[in-house]
Formats: sequence, structure tokens, C-alpha cells
Amino acid sequence: MTETVAIIGAGLIGRSWSALFARGGYEVRVWDPDTKVLDRFRADTETLCETLSAEGMLDDPAATLARVRVCPTLEEAVAEAVHVQENGPERIEVKQELFARLDAACPEGAVIASSTSAIVPSRFTAGLPGRARCLVAHPVNPPHLIPVVELCPAPWTAVEALDRAEAIYARIGQVPVRMTGERDGFVLNRLQGALLGEALRLLGEGVVGVEGLDATIRHGLGLRWALMGPIETIDLNAPDGLVDYVARYGDFYADIVAEPLGREVFSVETASRIAASWARDRDPQDIRRRQDRRDRRLAALRRHLASETTQTSGA
Repeated sequence: MTETVAIIGAGLIGRSWSALFARGGYEVRVWDPDTKVLDRFRADTETLCETLSAEGMLDDPAATLARVRVCPTLEEAVAEAVHVQENGPERIEVKQELFARLDAACPEGAVIASSTSAIVPSRFTAGLPGRARCLVAHPVNPPHLIPVVELCPAPWTAVEALDRAEAIYARIGQVPVRMTGERDGFVLNRLQGALLGEALRLLGEGVVGVEGLDATIRHGLGLRWALMGPIETIDLNAPDGLVDYVARYGDFYADIVAEPLGREVFSVETASRIAASWARDRDPQDIRRRQDRRDRRLAALRRHLASETTQTSGA
């Protein structure tokens, strides 16, 4: 019997999850409180599946779409679910209300996961009878092209719930990263925040321009990071590996990170000055075109990295 996954919240992230779970063979049931979102969900998901198919990442769009069905109520969507993916607004009170409804309506064995980017699960699951099956599964936008998903447990999340979630995400082709406990920002946004904070400081101080800063990542660090993470990078950057690298450069880096950033680097005023120095058309239609180009390039990179992995494993 085919298992069912419920998608709660049918916006951009919900559409991505729907396509991924359906591609992985699950029956997908979708609900959103906004009927306008549901009205355009089918067409938007068809477009997403066509894009995946054109990029060689989906063999049968019609069969995938046939496994996805919109439901009129939350309760109907989750009635037979083994896994629930919640994609509601980033507001604690909304998460609390949704998870209370989900915990009451879901089958006993269902895992309930939130796609939240910033809210740790203890803040919206504490009072639930079924809180042991609740966790955060934070994807990276767009999930159908960037496979990592961070699994963050609350202090009371059961190991069995994490195990089941990890297996489900791996089954649909994602790369689950399991955390041992809560941290604001999880892993990815803490790393991204550290890099972004230093980037904004350098730009705000006029040390470099936006084009030069972005080029440093795109044509420098980013090329290596497409193949390996920062720890493997430094392990390969000294003759005797990781410990040797830190022995050589640790004091230098320690001095840099000891310089406080200050909250002002993330202010709207700082962002406005940087935006004014960097000529870009920020009309929503132009941003959408740039997003589409980004997605095509991400798909091409995924194909390349997958082919490299296949060739390496087959060698």
C-alpha cells in the first residue's frame, strides 16, 4: 500500500515538497487556509514538475502530479498521513495553532515536521500530548533543487521520530542533516549568518564593492564549497591536515572573529546603502527572471555533481 504524506501550506515551499514526495512515490495530500493559494496550486506545481523534467530530474511528470491531491480541510489532508510537512508563516502563534490542530488530527504514528527557517520546535510544541513526534525539518530554498534538510529536535522529540523522518527524506532524494539539539538558526543559517555578517561589515566599511565581494565567493570559496564543506577544505589545505592547518592559521582567525560585528551590520540602513551602491533592477518580475535563471543553473550543477559522484563510485 502506498503511504501518504500531508503538506500543510501550499506556497513555494509547499509546492516543492509536494513534488519531491510525489516523485518519491508517496500519495500527497495538500491543504492551505488560503483558497487563492489552493486555486493556483495545481498550475504552479505543473510548472515546477515541467521544469524538473526538462532538467532531467523527473522522469514522469504526469504520474507525479497524479499522486498529488488538494484537500478542503486540514483534517482530511492528514487523515491517513505517515508524515506531515508544515509550511505555515514564520510566526510562533501560527505554528502553535497549527501544531495543536495537527497533533489532534494526525494518526498516532505520524511524524509532524515544520519547515520553519528560524523557530526552534520547543517554542511551538511544548504543550502538545504528542510532542514526542514533532520536530523541525528545515529545507533550503528551493527544496526541489537544494537537497539538504536540517532535522532539529526539541528536548522531548523521540529518537524514533527522528529516525523515521531521516529515512523518509533520504527516500525522496534529500540529504537529511541530523542535529543533536536546538540552536537558533539551526546549522545552515548560523553559518550563513556568520559569513553574511562579515560580508555586510566589509561592504559597509567600503573595503570592497558588491561585485568584488560576490566574485570572491563565486570564483573562490564557492567553487570549493560546491565539492566539499569547510572542514574538509582546511583538512586539504595543510600538509598534515586539519590540526596542522589550525596550528598554522588558528591565531590569525581567532583575532578576526574576536572583532565584534555589532548589530548595525544587519540594519535596514546598512542594507539600503549597499543596495544604492549596486545597480540592479529590483522589479518583482526581474527578480523572478533572475530566480528562474538561478534555478536552471542550480539544476545544471546538481546534474554535474551527480555525474561526478556516479563516475567516482563506479571507478
